[in-house]
Amino acid sequence: MRIHSKYRRVITAFVTALCMSIFISFMLVSINFGYDSHFILTWLRMWSEAFACAFFGAYFFPKFIQYLISKIHFFENTID
Repeated sequence: MRIHSKYRRVITAFVTALCMSIFISFMLVSINFGYDSHFILTWLRMWSEAFACAFFGAYFFPKFIQYLISKIHFFENTID
């Protein structure tokens, strides 16, 4: 599959948000509501809300975090 490199950030954020939101929403719905007859519907509703939040975070936070980290001066101790 060939996709232009300008879409790398969006695709990375999409896949990251998809994986995070599926896993976290499934675990939270399982823990908080248990498995009943409405589990799938409850999980899908919660997942769709979680995905919207996760995509926003996965797209915008890394750039801001990289900016903050760039202000920190890292060094290594060398033992002579």
